[in-house]
Amino acid sequence: LDASHTTLTYDTLRFGEFEDFPETSEPVWILGKEFNALTEKEEILSDVTSRLWFTYRKNFQPIGGTGPTSDTGWGCMLRCGQMILGEALVCRHLGRDWRWVRGQKQKEEYISILNAFIDKKDSYYSIHQIAQMGVGEGKSIGQWYGPNTVAQVLKKLAMFDSWSRLVVHVAMDNTVVIEEIKRLCMPWLDFGGACAEPEGAGELNGCLEGACALAEEETALWKPLVLLIPLRLGLSDINEAYIETLKQCFMLPQSLGVIGGKPNSAHYFIGYVGEELIYLDPHTTQPAVEPYEDGQVPDETYHCQHPPCRMHICELDPSIAAGFFCKTEDEFDDWCMRIRRVSLYGRGLPMFELVDSQPSHMVSVDVLNLTPDFSDSDRLERFFDSEDEEFEILSL
Repeated sequence: LDASHTTLTYDTLRFGEFEDFPETSEPVWILGKEFNALTEKEEILSDVTSRLWFTYRKNFQPIGGTGPTSDTGWGCMLRCGQMILGEALVCRHLGRDWRWVRGQKQKEEYISILNAFIDKKDSYYSIHQIAQMGVGEGKSIGQWYGPNTVAQVLKKLAMFDSWSRLVVHVAMDNTVVIEEIKRLCMPWLDFGGACAEPEGAGELNGCLEGACALAEEETALWKPLVLLIPLRLGLSDINEAYIETLKQCFMLPQSLGVIGGKPNSAHYFIGYVGEELIYLDPHTTQPAVEPYEDGQVPDETYHCQHPPCRMHICELDPSIAAGFFCKTEDEFDDWCMRIRRVSLYGRGLPMFELVDSQPSHMVSVDVLNLTPDFSDSDRLERFFDSEDEEFEILSL
C-alpha cells in the first residue's frame, strides 16, 4: 500500500497535527454536511470533535455482576453501535448543528444523553445493557458482534427509553418498506385513511387530550425514526459498484453514518473525502467515568480531539449497517425522495431497495404473532456478520 492508503490511528496522531487532513479541493462530507478542506479546517475539526466518541473502557462495574470489567478486545462494535445511536440522540435532543466546546456549561439534554451511555448496568444503552441484551441474539458476553447483531440489540433497548421515544427500525433483506415504517412511527393512524385514537393515547406524554392536542410535541405526530440497514456489499471485499452509492449515504441530511469494519476492528464511519472514509475509532482503552455529585459528567474523554482517522474506501469490510435519522414525517418523506433519486440517477449500484408496501415474499414477524423474544436477525445473521466463515460457502 502507498502512503495514501495507510490507516491513521489515534496512536500516531496528536492534537494539532491537522495538516494530516488532506489539502484538497475535493468536498469533505460529514453526516450530511459539506465542507471545504482548504478553507474550513477548523469547522471540520469542530464537527468531528462534537460527535460522541465511545471507546473501550476499563474498571467499570462487572457486567452481569460477575462478568468482565473492561470491553477491551471485544467491545468495539458495541461501542460503534453506541456512537451511531448517540448521534441519533444528539440530533433528536440538540440538533445536528449543535457543537461541543471544551469546558462549556453542559445543557441538561446533553447530560441526559451522556448518562444514557455511562458504563453502568442501569443506563439505557450502556455496554452492560448491550452485552446482556445480546445474549438473546445468541451472543455470549464478551463475544464480538457484527453490525446486524448490534442493530437488533439497539432496537430492543430503545423500547425502554421513555425519554427519547425513538423507533429503531432494522430493515432486513436489503429492503426498506415505507408502509411498515409509517405504521411504527405513527401507530395511532389507521392506514385505511381514518384517524384512530391510539390505545392509551389519552395519556400520551402525561397529556389527557390525546394525540391531536399535542401539536407542539413532535412525537405526538411522529415518533422519531432511527433506521438501521444491515448490508452486505460483497463477499470478502467491497464490490466497487457500491462505492458511489455508499458515498451518497454520507451526503444525505438524514445520515447517521455507517458502522462496520473487520472482526475485532469495527469503526464508526462519519463521512468521506475523495476515496477515503472518515471515521471514529473505538480502539483506545480509557478508564470508566463517574458522574460528579451535581450530575455533571466529566466529558472530555467522550469527544475525540484528534484529527479524524481515514482509510481507503476499498479497505472497508463488506458487512456494514447504514444509519439514518428522521425526526419528522417530512424528513422521512424527504429521505425517501432522495433515495429514489440516487437509485434513478446515481452512478453506482443501489445498496438496498425502497418499496411502498411489504412484498409478498417477506413474512412479517407481527403476522406470525411470535413472542417478543423472537429475533428476526436469526435468519440472516450469518450473511451479515463478518465473523461467520460460512458466508462464502453458502454463496457459491
